[in-house]
Amino acid sequence: MRVGRVNGELVANPTHDERAQSDLDLVYVGTENDVIMIEGSAKEMPEAEFIKALEFAHGHAREMIQAQKDLASRVGKPKRDVQLLHVNQEMVDIARQVAGDRLEQALRTEGKSARAKAINALREEVKTAILKNFPRQIRLRSLRHSSLSKRRCFAPTFWKNSNAWTGAAISDLRPITCEVGVLPRAHGSSIFQRGETQALALATLAPIEEAQMIDAYGGGEQSKRFILHYNFPPFSVGETGRTGGPGRREIGHGALAERSLEPVVPSENEFRYAIRISSEIMESNGSTSMASVCGGMLALMDAGVPVKGMVAGISIGLVSEAGDDGQLKRYELLTDIIGSEDHYGDMDFKLCGTDAGVTGFQLDLKLPGIGHNIMAEAIQRAKETRTKILEIMRSTLDQPRTELSKYAPRIETIKINPEKIGALIGPGGKTIKGIVAETGAEINIEDDGSVHIYATTGESMARAKEIIGGMTREIENRTQPIRDASSRRRSSGRLSKFSQAKTAWCTFPSLPIFE
Repeated sequence: MRVGRVNGELVANPTHDERAQSDLDLVYVGTENDVIMIEGSAKEMPEAEFIKALEFAHGHAREMIQAQKDLASRVGKPKRDVQLLHVNQEMVDIARQVAGDRLEQALRTEGKSARAKAINALREEVKTAILKNFPRQIRLRSLRHSSLSKRRCFAPTFWKNSNAWTGAAISDLRPITCEVGVLPRAHGSSIFQRGETQALALATLAPIEEAQMIDAYGGGEQSKRFILHYNFPPFSVGETGRTGGPGRREIGHGALAERSLEPVVPSENEFRYAIRISSEIMESNGSTSMASVCGGMLALMDAGVPVKGMVAGISIGLVSEAGDDGQLKRYELLTDIIGSEDHYGDMDFKLCGTDAGVTGFQLDLKLPGIGHNIMAEAIQRAKETRTKILEIMRSTLDQPRTELSKYAPRIETIKINPEKIGALIGPGGKTIKGIVAETGAEINIEDDGSVHIYATTGESMARAKEIIGGMTREIENRTQPIRDASSRRRSSGRLSKFSQAKTAWCTFPSLPIFE
């Protein structure tokens, strides 16, 4: 179900109009007692209010579940018997016997590449032993048993040492470094590195008219002026491969980072630009989407975008152990999880926000569900960690740059008499096209007489303003001398070319003539 908040009141399954006014967009999935998945965004909602929204959503989800049960009881169909695939226990025993305690040592090898080499070496040994005893087994199945051994080894190894696979404490952040202005030709750029995860973020500014248009057949917004694209090339994980269009994972990560940053992007009236961020993942070992949020934030500030606040994000993991009744017997939250902790752990909870509150969130869960008490604890842990990350980011760049990059388009708006719009455009757009061709500026005109001029240089901007002003200015004092160089004598008066669009016949015999 979806939850919004309009004028401070939580709304279940809001309409398009209500969503446009809402400061929360929460998609919630849960069982009768637990939460399974959440995703969405908020406009800097305090954590305490965000937790209340989760509880509100859970109450409505339970009502919907009860309705489903009532419908099922009325239909009265028996449940289908599904045949489960069972693991060959003999193969599992062989894998454990071959790997033994060496698997734990391999899992805790320092460094992603060294860890992968150690694990792959053990996997080859396990594969050889399994194929020796079960020669007809295909390669994929033997590798599945090796992977199962790693999964089963993960939690016991964690409880034995009570620290992360990196060797750090479970509440520690990996080392973070930030740089801005790394690509001077870009309008804004940054590098954000956390441990073995690195994102290069580029910010590009363009006229507002270049915003992405959306068909919106089902309702909702019809254009987007802020876009974030996320790219994950194979070399970021030490592999080679085909590079093409983004897949579902890339699109999802980009959408999460985009909606997390959007609440602090200035409105169109405050900053008449379309904005695109491209996050290029240079190295990956966990939470590249959160690195994209932090890097994208710094790139916006480096570009001179007057953001309303600074956003950072972090991923919180979970290791748990269930009792014989299926209920959690014990659990521990992990801060800043790496790729292996995400893959073999039970949760990947991404939470972004400012000092004031939450802006974006997503929960990926491998368990049948977790209680709201664990969610509340994870939210608080994410807030504390986010504060630390924001301090590091501020030490690199604490305020947006006061000036745009010299390569970014400048924008100025002048007002003209709406009656002169036609003269400025000219027949078939001939006049306005001529101005664009001469000055190199981009010009957009609104019905109220607002003329928006975009130019990459001061000379281009000045020339465009000069031409437009000369064509559209009002002549208030008819006794002033005419100083137009293009004017010429004719009969007893003067024919003066006031603009490119029209000429005027003026009879001022007593005024001095300027040739």
